[in-house]
Amino acid sequence: MYTATAVFDLLLPGDSRSLKAKRSYVRPIVAALRRFDVSAAEVGALDLHGRAEIGVAVVAAEAAHVREVLDSCERLMAGRPEVELLSVRRRWYGDDD
Repeated sequence: MYTATAVFDLLLPGDSRSLKAKRSYVRPIVAALRRFDVSAAEVGALDLHGRAEIGVAVVAAEAAHVREVLDSCERLMAGRPEVELLSVRRRWYGDDD
């Protein structure tokens, strides 16, 4: 069994000056990520209006499948025109851990 996590650091548009506006950007992104059968949630920068950190976790029997899913999630995040993907941090867990 292999598990992996990824945290996406996002820069939101300038009009996200309230938490309500921030949610209007974050919610559709989290919903889109969940279509890849991953757990996804906003996990950081909760008090910053112009930034968001979205975490994703995936579990699979093969490491290659975990990598494919995380790559798909990253492509989705990078392809969103309304946000700028600043960084991605991935962490892997295998049978050894």
